Amino acid sequence: MKKENKKTKKSKRIKSSIGGQARIPRGFGTVTPYLIINGAAEAIDFYKNAFGAKKPGVETLPDGKILHARMKIGDSILMMSDEFPGNTASPTSLGDSTVTMHVYSRDVDKLWERAVGAGARIVMPIDNQFWGERYGKLVDPFGHTWSLSMQVSMTRNEREAKRQAAMDMLTQGKHPGKSD
Repeated sequence: MKKENKKTKKSKRIKSSIGGQARIPRGFGTVTPYLIINGAAEAIDFYKNAFGAKKPGVETLPDGKILHARMKIGDSILMMSDEFPGNTASPTSLGDSTVTMHVYSRDVDKLWERAVGAGARIVMPIDNQFWGERYGKLVDPFGHTWSLSMQVSMTRNEREAKRQAAMDMLTQGKHPGKSD
């Protein structure tokens, strides 16, 4: 009987859990965000400046609109295109974003300052949170929400005090840490 290696077993698990083709292109994860943006060319520049994104590929239409772009932030791929009314819409057209892109960083304060300096708007100021991360939320100039964080060491008392403060605010109908 033929012995299965780890890769074969993993491939079968992926195939059985999501159905269909198990091959995932190199560099991609099982789930890859695809952002719809009003002004994708400008967004590419923003993501390079704010998050150090690398631009491996862009498909542009004759009118200059971006049909498809793929960038890499850290070890993750982010895909995007301009919005195409009647087919896709950006958060700026919809009035809000329904998804938050979460970025882990080894130096979240430096990344935070870089993103804010590039034009991101603070939604929730960065601070140590009761779940043991330094965490904050931003909205980019194109309406997409980003949370930035890193794990931090906190004593049990610090975490409990932060948790209690957050719960107190929630019971008062306020959002913990939300910037006005």
